[in-house]
Amino acid sequence: MIFLARAGSHITRMKGDFVMKKLAYLAALAVVGVALLGGCAPRSSAPKSQKVVYLINGALGDNAFYDSGKAGIDAIARQYGVETRTIECNFDAAKYVPALQAAVAYADVIFVISYGYEDQLKEIADKNPSKVFVNIDTVVENPKKTITSVDYIAEESAYLAGVVAGMATIDTSIKKINKDKVVGVVGGDTDPVVSAFVFAYMNGVKSVDPQIKVLTKSLGGAWDDSAKGKQAALQLFDQKADIVFQVAAAAGIGVLQAAKERGLYAIGVDTNQNDMEPGTVIASDVKNVGATIEKVFKTIKDGTYKPGQVMHSGISTGGVDIALDAKVQVLPKSIVDKVTDLRQQIVDGKLVVEHYAGQDVWK
Repeated sequence: MIFLARAGSHITRMKGDFVMKKLAYLAALAVVGVALLGGCAPRSSAPKSQKVVYLINGALGDNAFYDSGKAGIDAIARQYGVETRTIECNFDAAKYVPALQAAVAYADVIFVISYGYEDQLKEIADKNPSKVFVNIDTVVENPKKTITSVDYIAEESAYLAGVVAGMATIDTSIKKINKDKVVGVVGGDTDPVVSAFVFAYMNGVKSVDPQIKVLTKSLGGAWDDSAKGKQAALQLFDQKADIVFQVAAAAGIGVLQAAKERGLYAIGVDTNQNDMEPGTVIASDVKNVGATIEKVFKTIKDGTYKPGQVMHSGISTGGVDIALDAKVQVLPKSIVDKVTDLRQQIVDGKLVVEHYAGQDVWK
């Protein structure tokens, strides 16, 4: 009996050992299975984002819109270690499609300024749904809803630029401001984006004094012709304008030069141009393209990016702003304080600036 008891205990121990080994084996298989299933599970659709293209319809060197975007591209290259390329189309329509094709072949994220080739962008985006397309400054929506657009509320900052011009042109304590209530604006073209600037600028001017006359000049698409920009500004100064707002990219540099030549004043655009011609550029209507690129790319990297959305960005979100600081300050404190207060009212929602809706601002 003792033998049987011992034998039984031995058999029980053998069975127990076998069961434990089997359970351990099955557990190991389960771990392997989970690992294999994890490896086969669907992954995030977000790209690795190791290569980025900045594709622009124009050219760098404008000290404004395009250069602001390039600063953002350079910033993400430094911060994330990604490879970047900038493709410039130099306003040549024949380059648009080849440039898009080159961007798709190289990068998985493409920041694009698509004025003039929106339809081509839609077509290529639909053919490459795995690519991230972020369209800057206009709204472009493709059938597959993969293009994300950043739409700036440019009217907010342009309105404040108009207030600056309106207050300055009636303040004869400012050197060389004449007694005539006349200001001007030079636009690179008459497209809706520029027209929105002009519309809001006019409204800002008129909010100061409805009797102030706002003269307009369009360069007809000559965005890179600074000589033409200068000529247009000189014509406005000849018509008694003492302040001219430039919305003309690289051509707008000529506007700043004309103001300096006449000893009069200009308002810059897209970047803070106040110190480009010290004592001449009294304010700048800033469009933060570079900061936008940094913000959107961060969402791509952290997995919160959503393709196909339209992002609206005004003063409260840092998309646009008015810059009043300068090495040589021309504006009296009363104007700076008033514009600063209006800016805060826009941020707080107390002042709602009217948006452009297709009005003819060039007549």
